[in-house]
Amino acid sequence: MAILIETDVLIVGSGPAGGSMSLFLSTYGIDNLVVTRFGRLVRTPRAHITNQRTMEALRDMGVEDEVMTYASPKHIMGNNVFCETLAGEELGRLHSWQTHPMRKAEAEMASPTEMNDTPQNFMEPILISNAAQRGGKIRYNTEYLSHEQDADGVTVTVKDHMTDQEYQIRCKYLYGGDGGNSKVAENAGLPFEGQMGVGGSMNIVFEADLSKYVAHRPSVLYWVMQPGADIGGIGMGLVRMVRPWNKWLIVWGYDINQPPPEMTDEFAIGVARDLIGDQEIDIKIDSYSIWTVNNMYGTNNTNGRVFCGGDAMHRHPPSNGLGSNTSIQDSYNLAWKLAKVIKGQAAESLLETYNTERIPVAKQIVTRANQSIDEFGPIFDAIGFLSTEDPDEKKANMAKRKDNNPAAAAQRESLRKAIQFKRYEFDAHGVDLNHFYESPAVVADGAPAPPDGFDMELTYLRTTVPGTKVPHNWFRDSSDPTNIVATLDLCGGGEFTLLTGIGGEGWVEGANAYSAATGVAINTVVIGPGRDVEDIYQEWAEIRDIDEDGCLLVRPDGYIGYRSMSVADNADELIANAMNQILGK
Repeated sequence: MAILIETDVLIVGSGPAGGSMSLFLSTYGIDNLVVTRFGRLVRTPRAHITNQRTMEALRDMGVEDEVMTYASPKHIMGNNVFCETLAGEELGRLHSWQTHPMRKAEAEMASPTEMNDTPQNFMEPILISNAAQRGGKIRYNTEYLSHEQDADGVTVTVKDHMTDQEYQIRCKYLYGGDGGNSKVAENAGLPFEGQMGVGGSMNIVFEADLSKYVAHRPSVLYWVMQPGADIGGIGMGLVRMVRPWNKWLIVWGYDINQPPPEMTDEFAIGVARDLIGDQEIDIKIDSYSIWTVNNMYGTNNTNGRVFCGGDAMHRHPPSNGLGSNTSIQDSYNLAWKLAKVIKGQAAESLLETYNTERIPVAKQIVTRANQSIDEFGPIFDAIGFLSTEDPDEKKANMAKRKDNNPAAAAQRESLRKAIQFKRYEFDAHGVDLNHFYESPAVVADGAPAPPDGFDMELTYLRTTVPGTKVPHNWFRDSSDPTNIVATLDLCGGGEFTLLTGIGGEGWVEGANAYSAATGVAINTVVIGPGRDVEDIYQEWAEIRDIDEDGCLLVRPDGYIGYRSMSVADNADELIANAMNQILGK
């Protein structure tokens, strides 16, 4: 079979993992090709929550503003609402996604970006179109079949469904972003832990004007507590806003031990009207689908020249909104490493750190997402859904919370605590941001992260410990005093960055010497009055964790690869050693 196409990186799948990988590689000047067996990009909203870490990667790529054009901003995301139906009684609300005034301040201090709600059918075209504008290529109706790798590359067999012909593509590296039933991961023999199909769910996408029920309490997620909501699925009946306030997606569970329901327009409209609580409302069904809740993650994402990311590696429910975020961040972690290796600036051993750094994240988010489903249990217990199977008794038990007696007071308190505990799903800032990498691509200095007793799931830890994301701060650009830039704006672009202050000129000289000797660019930024940027709010000194003349060496993905507390006589040697370790030389 003839090899018809050659490329540096072949990407299987055009979803968040594959599309973002193409965008990152194209921006870094690496030839890449995306193949997808589908004839177009996704048409359903699917993933939607977009957290700050993901937005930081997209900001680095210069597409943040475009994403925000299509996003529902955080104030529209609002709170999580718990109710009997949208038209019925409301049982409580939960400040979510850092919308509480105190949490809002924490979010603004953590990142220059804003969490938002961008449905996948808007995100994918942004990723793919910008990749194409920068040289990335895509072939639709092209199904990955198999691959064989050797010392120099990978030969991939694909099938063109337009012509029904098979042909081969030769690439240096293969990336499988082909979803929860990844054929690339299967053929690569990648190992997994966990179980597929632990719960059953259905999606119903529909159009209906629900303004009178929701506009006064804006939210992305309306959780409906009625009999049946505690069976299967993601923990509870869900009405999700796709576009305010006329495009919606319902998630409803079914018993995984029974055959899935037969999906028809009539059935879907019935489910929607029951959850809305309005049997007369006009509903236009767009689509429906059956899917399963999974609890599985890969324990290795790499086999030689073959890598997998996204849902191919972490297969979990949509709880906590971690799916597309982790997928894009997987690609962001690997893309700069591939670029450095392909350009001859790093050893192939650098690619092994993709597995070392991202597999712990895959395990963490799969565990967290499934745990969030279990954490609906106390809510059902508080409203009396777990003590009976009879629908009428369940409704009666829920109504008892309104009585004036000690049992009802205890029930109300249990419900309050149970809803507040859902912060670990809907306001888990630490889950979104606290990724701590330990690998050869990080020069550890022995500092602890996190400190004892710190809640790494709820709260973001702002630190400069190597292996963490460089903390956010605002600076004034000395070359243009009208320009205020974030720490992350000083970094990225596919290159390393060295941050230091007055007295740290030795670090700059060492970085420049290394760049001149190796061709690996290290951008340098001196912070201080009369230098490259100025800490106009005088806050950098409080969060940098190093002396003014120390340094932070920031990797292309914004993670700190090395730091020194103060200037050293052998700064050039220290920088060279750190860079050589990170790059695997």
